[in-house]
Amino acid sequence: MLIETLGAARDLARVNEIAGVLARHGLGDLVRRAGLADALARAGRVVHWEHADELARLPPPVQVRRALEELGPTFVKLGQILASRADLFGPEWIAEFAKLQSRVPALPLDALRPQMREDLGAEPEQAFARFDLEPLAAASIAQAHRARLHDGTEVVVKVLRPGVHEVVEADLRLLERAAVYVEREWPALKPYRPRHLVREFGRSLRRELDLAAEGHNAERIAANLAALPEVVVPRVHWTWTGPRMNVQDFVDGVPGEDLERLDREGLDRQLLARRGARAIVKMIVEDGFFHADPHSGNVFYLPGNRIALIDFGMVGRLSTRRREELLNLLLALVERRPDGVAEVLLDWTGDAHGVDEETLQDEIEAFVDRYHGASLAQVDLGQMLVEVTNVLRAHRLALPADLALLIKALVTLEGVGRALDPGFNAATEALPLLRKALRARYTPRALGHRGWRALADGLGTLGRLPSDIAQLVRRARRGSVQVNIDIAELRQTGERIDRAASRLAIALVIAALIIGSSIVMTVGGGPQLFGLPAFGLLGFVGAVLGGAWLVRAVRRSARRADEDEAD
Repeated sequence: MLIETLGAARDLARVNEIAGVLARHGLGDLVRRAGLADALARAGRVVHWEHADELARLPPPVQVRRALEELGPTFVKLGQILASRADLFGPEWIAEFAKLQSRVPALPLDALRPQMREDLGAEPEQAFARFDLEPLAAASIAQAHRARLHDGTEVVVKVLRPGVHEVVEADLRLLERAAVYVEREWPALKPYRPRHLVREFGRSLRRELDLAAEGHNAERIAANLAALPEVVVPRVHWTWTGPRMNVQDFVDGVPGEDLERLDREGLDRQLLARRGARAIVKMIVEDGFFHADPHSGNVFYLPGNRIALIDFGMVGRLSTRRREELLNLLLALVERRPDGVAEVLLDWTGDAHGVDEETLQDEIEAFVDRYHGASLAQVDLGQMLVEVTNVLRAHRLALPADLALLIKALVTLEGVGRALDPGFNAATEALPLLRKALRARYTPRALGHRGWRALADGLGTLGRLPSDIAQLVRRARRGSVQVNIDIAELRQTGERIDRAASRLAIALVIAALIIGSSIVMTVGGGPQLFGLPAFGLLGFVGAVLGGAWLVRAVRRSARRADEDEAD
């Protein structure tokens, strides 16, 4: 059972809490399909479930989103990560995940004082010239207060909520066990690598819980964007910053959502959209280290048409190789080369066993062909990337986590840009940087560097060859050399033989029951049932039941074989 799989004693309290939330939010679709929504609503009123009538009829994506919000920081962050996985979920699920907010009632300052006193070495009112008791914002992981340093600098003090580490670690342990269970019980989900997704999510969330790491992320991005003075990253004050507290300059600007104020203050929307796009694309293409959640809540607009980026808890990283692959994909998209798109996607998805590559390429060609003859200004880069991930999802192919985060950032950028300027086009802004980066790959210096690196790798491999051969020979002598061959057809054949052998064994048991029962029926004495020898009668009943099961299993196998042939 799943509860047994998840039942680590130290996490039982959290398991019970999660089970309670899921019970309140997870039944609507099931009972609606069974036509029992009214019964669930009545039952909910009996046990005093709040909003039971509404919960009984909510669409599944809404139910899941509400449950994630109620379950707390780990699950809210999980939902926000899933919002980037258009390759795994349909548009209705992505839309609900994107609504996830981790805003919760703020903790009173007295609940934070012991932790702040330990980190600051003094009361907050003494460490700062002014410390506002009312928070600027409160989320499930941390809350932020405005303050002033003794030198007059206005700052924001972000404080981690006490006890959040323990809750998150318990949740991650449960998610890891749940992923193992899912892979074992639902093989159809194995291509999506649930355990790998949970491990990636755990690493990302643990980094986000380290507020000092957020400060390092901010400084790294600020250094990378130093050539763009129109982009501002708040300065980190390391005297007061640590794993549980982050102190940065306060940004006094127009919030990204307040477009009316933007117009009142006379800022240039089109220029802001272009500058924001240039900054994000530079982070992705040139730096390989980017703000992974550039939504309007993390953006402020400043006088002089400058842009301030905040909240660097969630960042993306791209290796040099991945950036080269990204360049090839985006250039193939905007230049409408379907073969280039298909080649990169198949490389990204890795283990594409069972995928019809020819059919996949045909679908990508049909998709790209829809943009044939369209000008670059008519290409919606974000929508194109979403449609590509839809094709992958139809073929049960999953993107690596870093690329899913990247696509989310690009789609978010497109949305923010179009909110500022309806004529904004990310492809138009990205293409010059893409071509510049592509040209940089083929300069003599770049070619020489890659050639030298390849030569060094080759010589290193050649130098290790004698020791590798010696190690192989030693293993062969010990009999520890293993050769693994994964042939799907052979494995399926083995499974069929195993099922056939099991049925044959059951048939032999049935035959033995019939023969044994017949003998018992001819022998007098013993207990009677309906005037017949009880043991003989029970033997015949068992034989009938076993025979019925055997006939049903054979028919089901034949029906499955017919369906496979039809496919």
